[in-house]
Amino acid sequence: MIGAEQVELPYGSLPHASAINRSAPRDSLKSLFADALPYRWPLALACILMLVQSATALTVPWLGGELTLTLLDNEGGAFASSRTIFMLLVLVFAIQALLSAGDTYLLSRTSEHIVSALRVRIYDHLQSLPLEYHHDRRRGDVLSLLTRDVDVLSGFITGTLVSVVPLVLTLCGAWILMARLDWFLACLAGLLVPLLIVIVKLFGRHIRPLSKEVSEAHASAVAIAEENLSLLPILKAFTHEREAAAQYQKQSQRVAALSNRLHIRLSILQPIMGFLAASGIVALLWLASGELAPAALVSFFMYGLLLARPMSGLAATWGEIQHARAAMERLSEVFRVRPEPLSRGARPLPPVKGSIVFEGVTFRYRDREPIFENLDLEIAAGETVAITGANGAGKSSIVNLLLRFFDPLDGRVLIDGSDISQVSFTSLRSQIGLVPQNILLFNGSIRANIAYGHANSDARKLQAAAEAARAHEFIRSLPDGYETLIGERGVKLSGGQQQRIALARALLKNPPILILDEATSMFDPAGEEEFLALTEDTFRNRTVLLITHRAASLALADRVLHMVNGRVVSSQTPELPRDGHGS
Repeated sequence: MIGAEQVELPYGSLPHASAINRSAPRDSLKSLFADALPYRWPLALACILMLVQSATALTVPWLGGELTLTLLDNEGGAFASSRTIFMLLVLVFAIQALLSAGDTYLLSRTSEHIVSALRVRIYDHLQSLPLEYHHDRRRGDVLSLLTRDVDVLSGFITGTLVSVVPLVLTLCGAWILMARLDWFLACLAGLLVPLLIVIVKLFGRHIRPLSKEVSEAHASAVAIAEENLSLLPILKAFTHEREAAAQYQKQSQRVAALSNRLHIRLSILQPIMGFLAASGIVALLWLASGELAPAALVSFFMYGLLLARPMSGLAATWGEIQHARAAMERLSEVFRVRPEPLSRGARPLPPVKGSIVFEGVTFRYRDREPIFENLDLEIAAGETVAITGANGAGKSSIVNLLLRFFDPLDGRVLIDGSDISQVSFTSLRSQIGLVPQNILLFNGSIRANIAYGHANSDARKLQAAAEAARAHEFIRSLPDGYETLIGERGVKLSGGQQQRIALARALLKNPPILILDEATSMFDPAGEEEFLALTEDTFRNRTVLLITHRAASLALADRVLHMVNGRVVSSQTPELPRDGHGS
C-alpha cells in the first residue's frame, strides 16, 4: 500500500512538509499495486475483457484484406463472397460493443470500491496522527487528500493501469501480423517506438510537477472555503462577505488555470503521438506501395493504423502515470508520518485513584521556546487543584501532556506511579474526563452528544450525568428534550448550555480524573453560583484540575497553583472558604 516502505517520523518532532518532500521516495508507483490487490479478480476479469477486445480488433485488418481480394475478384481468398465478410465484420463490432459495455461496468464498480477503501484507509491514518500534525496544516489540505487525490489514484488504477496490458498486446499483435506481410517494413515501423518514447518524455516532463501544483492549489481552495464557512458569523459581523468571496474566486481561478494547463498537456499528448505514428506508417506505405499486392497493402495499412493506436495510448498512459505519481507522493508524505501508537503492545493502565506527578518535565511546541523546563508537580489522588496564570503560562500544556496529546522532550508524567508514556492511549484517556475551553459538540441530538463514546449507556445514567452537570432542567424545557438537535458545534445552544452538555459528557465516563478548562467561563454569575454550589458532590472522590481565573471556581479548590512562564511560582489554599463563592 502507499507508504508501506515508510521512514517513520516520530510524532513529537514532525518535519515541515518541505522536509518530507525532500526525503519522499522517488517512485511510489509500485506501492499502488498493493492498493489494487484486494480487487485483483475483478480487475483481472476487466483486463481479460480488454484483451479479448484487442484480439477481435486484430481480425479487422485481416477481414479488410480478404474483402479487398473478394471485391477485386482475385482468387485465393478465404471467403467466397463479400456478404460473409460484411456479416463477420458486424459480428466483430457487436462483440467489441458487448465487451466494452461489460468492461466499463466492471471498472466503474471496482473503481467505487477502491475509492471507498482508499478513503477509509487514509481517514483512519489521518485520525491516528497526533494533534501536532493537524495543528501544522490547514484542514482543507487534509480534506483534499480524501477527495481529489483519491479520485486521481482510483481513476489511474481502473482506467489507465488496467489498459496497459491490452495496449501492449495490440501493439505486439499488430506488429507480428505486419511482419508476416513484410518483415522489412515491419522493422522500419518498429523503429518508430523508441523515437516516440523520446518525444513523449520530452513533451511530458512537466506533467508531474504541474499535477502536484494543481493538487496543492485545489487543497488551498478547499481550505479557504472551509475556513470562511466555519467563520461565517464573524465574516458577516464584519461585513467581509465580498472580500471572502473574492479570495475564494481568485484561488478557484488559479486552480482552473493550472488545471487547464495540465489538461492541455494530457489531451494533446495522445493525439500528437497518434498522428506521428500514423504519419510514419503512411510514409512507409508510400515508399513501398509498389512492393505489396493490393490486398496485402490494405491489410498492412490497417495493421499500421492499429499499431498507431496503442502507441498513442501508451503515450497517454505515461502522462497519466506522471499525473498519478503527483497524487501518490502527496499521500506518501502523509503515510510516512508515524501515528500515535494506540495498539503497539503497550500495557494497559490499571484503574487509578488519580495521583498525578510531573517529574522533571521539559516540553516545547515545535519551533517555539520551551514551555516547561524541569517542571516538578505533584497532585494527590482526590485533590481538587486550581491552576491559574496568564495566557501562555503553561496551564493548557499540562492538560495536553496529561492526555498525551503531546509528549515531553524530557522527564516523565506519572499517574498512580505509572509512567503514562508506557501505557496504552485507550486505557489512559478512558480514565480522564475533559471539558475543554473551546467546547466541541457535533451536529446531532443532545442525547447523542452526552453519550458520545458511551453510546450504550442507559437513560438513567445519562440523565444522572446531565443532572450532575446542571443540564437536565434546561434540556427538559426544550420541545424535543434530549432528542433536540443542536446544530453544528452546538450553535443552537447558548455558551453556558454548551458547557453543561460538555460537562455531562465528561461525567458520564465517571472518570477518576476530571479536567475543567475554564468550564464556567460562559456562565452568567447566577448560573455559575448555582453550578458551583452543587458540584462538590461531583468532585468528591475524584482528582479535579480546574484551569480557571474566576474567584468562585478557585473557592472549590483544595489548593491553588499559580504559574508564570511554565513554572509554579506559588501553591496555596484558597482564601475563600469551600462553602463560599466569589464572583
